Amino acid sequence: MFKELTIKDFNDKFADTDKCLQYLSDVKWENGFICRKCGHTNYCNGKTNLSRRCTRCKAEESATAHTIFHRCKIDLTDAFSIAFNVCSNPEISTYELAKRLEMRQMTCWRFKGKIMDCIKNQGEFKIYTPEINA
Repeated sequence: MFKELTIKDFNDKFADTDKCLQYLSDVKWENGFICRKCGHTNYCNGKTNLSRRCTRCKAEESATAHTIFHRCKIDLTDAFSIAFNVCSNPEISTYELAKRLEMRQMTCWRFKGKIMDCIKNQGEFKIYTPEINA
């Protein structure tokens, strides 16, 4: 996901939360929306930015739901920055991440662990793996 990007390209592409959400939305629903509850493919806009609401069962799903950024307690741009730094250099220490991003070391440690688990389980960093529970 981030391998081809320079730091400047990354900062331009993911400068704010809306750009990060737009990227997640594009990746998550690149093959179209499918409701995780009922399997319906029609939707309307949800209550939050770039969320989608099923027109059949009314279930709403955000762009971050069921991604590595699901229920992320830190700002989305900070989470993307951690992911970029870890994917660029998996050996980076959480102390270095905290220093670079001006964040708490434990915050970096937790999110880096989530990313490393994703890499270990999937063989690469994927922000979204579609699984339908319909």
